[in-house]
Amino acid sequence: MTKRELAPSFIPADIEPRLYQHWVDSGFFTADASSPKEPFTIVIPPPNVTGNLHIGHALDQTLQDCLTRMKRMQGYEALWLPGMDHAGIATQNVVEKQLAAQGLTRHDLGRDEFVKKVWEWKAESGGQILGQMKRLGDSVDWSREAFTMDANLSQAVLTIFKKLFDAGLIYRAERIINWCPRCLTALSDIEVEHQDDAGEFVSVRYGDGEQSIVVATTRAETMMGDGAVAVHPNDPRYKHMVGTEVMLPLVNRMIPIIADELVDPDFGTGAVKVTAAHDPNDFEMAMRHNVPFVVIMNEHGVMAGTNTEFDGMDRFDARVAVVAKLKELGRIVAEKRPYIHAVGHCSRCETTVEPRLSKQWFVKVAPLAKAAGDAVRDGRVVIEPAELAPRYFDWIDNMHDWCISRQLWWGHRIPVWYGPNGEVIVVGPGEVAPEGYIQDPDVLDTWFSSALWPFSTLGWPNETADLKKFYPTSVLVTGYDILFFWVARMMLFGLFAMDGVPPFGTIVLHGLVRDQFGKKMSKSKGNVVDPLDFIDKYGADALRFTLARGSNPGKDQALAEDWIAGSRNFATKLWNATRFAMMNNANVEGELPDVNSLNAIDKWILSRLSETTAEYNTLLENYEFARASEVIYHFAWDDLCDWYLELSKETFASGNSEASAHVLGHVLDQLFRLLHPVMPFITEELWTTFTGGSTLMHATWPIADASHLDKKSEAVITQLQSVITEVRRFRNDQGIKP
Repeated sequence: MTKRELAPSFIPADIEPRLYQHWVDSGFFTADASSPKEPFTIVIPPPNVTGNLHIGHALDQTLQDCLTRMKRMQGYEALWLPGMDHAGIATQNVVEKQLAAQGLTRHDLGRDEFVKKVWEWKAESGGQILGQMKRLGDSVDWSREAFTMDANLSQAVLTIFKKLFDAGLIYRAERIINWCPRCLTALSDIEVEHQDDAGEFVSVRYGDGEQSIVVATTRAETMMGDGAVAVHPNDPRYKHMVGTEVMLPLVNRMIPIIADELVDPDFGTGAVKVTAAHDPNDFEMAMRHNVPFVVIMNEHGVMAGTNTEFDGMDRFDARVAVVAKLKELGRIVAEKRPYIHAVGHCSRCETTVEPRLSKQWFVKVAPLAKAAGDAVRDGRVVIEPAELAPRYFDWIDNMHDWCISRQLWWGHRIPVWYGPNGEVIVVGPGEVAPEGYIQDPDVLDTWFSSALWPFSTLGWPNETADLKKFYPTSVLVTGYDILFFWVARMMLFGLFAMDGVPPFGTIVLHGLVRDQFGKKMSKSKGNVVDPLDFIDKYGADALRFTLARGSNPGKDQALAEDWIAGSRNFATKLWNATRFAMMNNANVEGELPDVNSLNAIDKWILSRLSETTAEYNTLLENYEFARASEVIYHFAWDDLCDWYLELSKETFASGNSEASAHVLGHVLDQLFRLLHPVMPFITEELWTTFTGGSTLMHATWPIADASHLDKKSEAVITQLQSVITEVRRFRNDQGIKP
């Protein structure tokens, strides 16, 4: 083994690019489907092609890399599969903005040319996050990098769509959906961000005299689309009115008063307007009571079809005008301004989302959701931490049918074709629609293709070697914030497509990264941090260790720059300890001396190493990243550097230190192996320099050596530590210099 000299100081920028390129060039990240080793598989939650590495990605990927590197060292055939999501609406918006700067719209180009333009943008500017993942140190298999619009993944989308359609689980219907009047498309729930808006809460009198009722609303502009007024069936104030009719102001149309348990009698006046075409709850009530659907707004959020003076007005201008008109007519009973309430906004353009009645494609989720719930209930899939499992059940047991169509041009085109006489067919892979048929213009929700990610990236629907070897995947590591959207959908489709085999065995949920005060990071608050800035300043290992050290299962973590600086100091401590060891001829050559021949200090550090290794391994296997990081940190900093090295300095200075040199070499060797998954760069540099080995990735993972446990030596050193600590305290109190 050829040893190198260790640089005088730890400078991350000097080692990280070199080591990462060496790992890639050497094929250390590449998994072999023909290997006889037991597989360990993680698929990375695919970041958007438009995105950059944010602190949430950094946490997510640090934990995944930690598990992957550990399993690789434990002898598994470890595959960590990377890729990107085509991010339909986000990517389309980026390219549309570029066209707008040239005075063009996508309609000026036409669909085919626009899609071509998006592919060009992807080739030139997309995927910056992949390079940023390399800076973090991700040991992903780049040879298997996937993109949700790749040809083989498109084949998977067509296959699953046809299977679901043929099984009666995909249908087209008019339903209330989230609609963005700016992007002109339906949105999934995940694409809607709710924030508190300052609106108004007005109480309006419908009808006159005894046959009148006061309705409270935040959306006066939609009242012209009312089909009924609803009250709770047990509300004594209105029982006598149920079944009668009342005059709807402004349009002078008679509408019924109905009773429905969905109404909260304690909210507002206890009477609500039922605008079936413009509110999801009203839609449900209307379906139960045969209330008519009256559309009074077009796709741009402009009033239309009311046959009133408000037609042609923007919805928010109409709100002001309607309230003013109602005041003029003496219909306003009460007003509250500002009225703070949660309002949905398009996550891409921040436009207020409009609930809209629209004909869309849906997945019938009930049978799929039952299977997804059963897989967790019967233990085939384990959620960590267990206390988050009820959240999964709350969602999966109450799922609504999933709207999967989007009025976009970028994405997987819905494989439905319409014939000249009303025929509807689904065209699967390798099939061609009959002449004269026209394809549905919509594309699929981005989450539709990403729901296939655990098996489409391995070659499904083809029976590939990768699919046979690496499916089902072992662990899914992701934030609890997308449990309902991405994780649940992967469960739905994975169980359906793979004949009841779930897409992963364990779901590990981590929390969000918040600022140092525990506040949610947001651009508006100005507290968003860039992980690349921290990597530039402190190195990737410092950021990774800080994030792992803060990651308690399912819990949010605060992040302060001082803590990352502290982790950099930890790395420097390891560096300096290794320099000390090399200067004192510490080594890993040959066998350790017989434990009985060692002094108490050497016995103690070996005993502490054994205890630490056992505890650390148990914690990592249970996804207790924070506690594992604390255990290894205190062993390295306190036990090894602060006590063992200090107590052993006289031994090394005496020249009679051959046994201690072996012990120190062994401890450092084991420590670097244990730390490698979370701090890969510095441990690789220190280990290869110190031992002369080729790479830690091929090194075996440490297991605790029970023969090194020595409670007697631990008691002796603990007593010695107490004495030294008291002496130091006395000197400090008395101002006596050492």
